[in-house]
Amino acid sequence: MSLVKYFSSVSLQDVRPSAEGTGFCLILFFFFSCPFAITVISSIHFRDFGENPPPLPSRHKILEYLGNSSSIPSTFLLSGIPGLEHMHIWISIPLCFMYLVSILGNCMILFIIKTEPSLHKPMYLFLSMLALTDLGLSLCTLPTVLGIFWMGTREIGHNACFAQLFFIHCLSFLESSVLLSMAFDRFVAICHPLHYASILTNTAIGRIGLASLGRSVALILPLPFMLKRFPYCHSSVLSHSYCLHQEVMNLGCADIKANSIYGMFVIISTVGVDLLLIFFSYALIVHTVLSIASRAERLKALNTCVSHICAVLLFYTPMIGLSVIHRFGKQAPHLVQVVMGFMYLLVPPLMNPIVYSVKTKQIRDQVTRAFCY
Repeated sequence: MSLVKYFSSVSLQDVRPSAEGTGFCLILFFFFSCPFAITVISSIHFRDFGENPPPLPSRHKILEYLGNSSSIPSTFLLSGIPGLEHMHIWISIPLCFMYLVSILGNCMILFIIKTEPSLHKPMYLFLSMLALTDLGLSLCTLPTVLGIFWMGTREIGHNACFAQLFFIHCLSFLESSVLLSMAFDRFVAICHPLHYASILTNTAIGRIGLASLGRSVALILPLPFMLKRFPYCHSSVLSHSYCLHQEVMNLGCADIKANSIYGMFVIISTVGVDLLLIFFSYALIVHTVLSIASRAERLKALNTCVSHICAVLLFYTPMIGLSVIHRFGKQAPHLVQVVMGFMYLLVPPLMNPIVYSVKTKQIRDQVTRAFCY
């Protein structure tokens, strides 16, 4: 029997959810509900500053600001799309549609995997983790983005901003870990199909998920406290409709070298390591697939990886691009930063459910059945 036939026979075995998997899902549910609640509650004091906020101060005025404690604000100003403030209400329509599709799409994926026993397998359990992470990312930015484009409310308190950036970065690095776990799932399924069920048990999947969540929280938790110790000058205008560590860090009226070094360390130890391991996994997968004699079976094996490859490209491309722009592209047009920021946080949660619904036959069949019946 060929390698792919072995994989197919293993993947059709039913796997019952364990207590570890259920507990992990409950932890993720409460974890992903927090950013939405915190951002909404902390944003009640929003105030409209109009279309022409005060300009960002130059560095040579920092000492003057620090000398007068009353000149140091307790809020940041979020930004929409520069030059198109008069069209924000119209721009909010496609943004609202994207959020709606993202939230409903990921909820649909979770509902289908939960209610269909045939999908209680490692591949789909990892997919449910990805959907939960994407759902959390959408809920993190929803209040501030729609607040700006609907009501023109731009002000956000420091604590609310620090909470938002904690959840955004934590969930982003968690998604990177989930994508790495999904690459490992594909590696085991194709390269070691006979050991697939024994390696990726429900207990192992629960431990992988908890380790990924623990790594993300441990690495991102110091950032809000490091930012909180900074004084911030007048006109603390952010480039995006939400808070990011790189931007808030650059507004600090103090030495930001420690934050910059630690931020670079976090990116390298998470995104850098995860990407390297994903590439290594696919190198081994390609080597194994090329050893299969039948061309049809080679294509069949590679086809199981297409959805994951698309998810990897959708997530890492805008993430790396935005990070490069913030750190090295200071002269890049502001509109480029805004567009990359929206692509970074809106495109993956929007497109992942669509990609998996189109490219994964089991998900596609369940979606079709749900809409037809």
